[in-house]
Amino acid sequence: MLIVARHGRTLANASGELLGRRDPGLDELGREQARAIGEVLAGADRVISSPLRRCQETAAAIGRPVETDERFIELDYGELEGTPVADVPAATWAAWRADTAWHPAAGESLDDLAARVWPALDELLDASATSDIVVVSHVSPIKAAVAWAIGAGIESQWRCFVQQASISRIGTRSGLPSLHSFNETHHLAVP
Repeated sequence: MLIVARHGRTLANASGELLGRRDPGLDELGREQARAIGEVLAGADRVISSPLRRCQETAAAIGRPVETDERFIELDYGELEGTPVADVPAATWAAWRADTAWHPAAGESLDDLAARVWPALDELLDASATSDIVVVSHVSPIKAAVAWAIGAGIESQWRCFVQQASISRIGTRSGLPSLHSFNETHHLAVP
């Protein structure tokens, strides 16, 4: 099984900012979320992470050696980095949704995202048929993974919501990816 987990919360996430390539660590809640992920995924055979600290800290909580793969890094928001989501102009959102090749100044397009994430997932598919492989990443690469799993275009990412510290599971059926679960958060439930 290929298990894709989103990192725990950071202060920038809590503030509602676009958080791409900046590298803050987890906040207190994020560390609790990482512990919860670690408990539920402790039996994983392999753990791969984005190079950014928030993912590395989340991956380390699983208690296995962590491999780093740059292809699972968050989308580069370019000049929009750090902008509160609510402050991004409506025209910018419209341009982004209308064209998968569009990108913020000095940033990355959704086509660029798919071009790096999908081959990385292709490389893991066969091994995930017999091993549990966890990839700890960010909201945009996880949305790209869901599109890859269901054979949809990258524009489908606009129709997904990926909760912080959520888990999605992708199996293999007849040599193709198959989405088994999406956006699991049961491990975050407070007793």
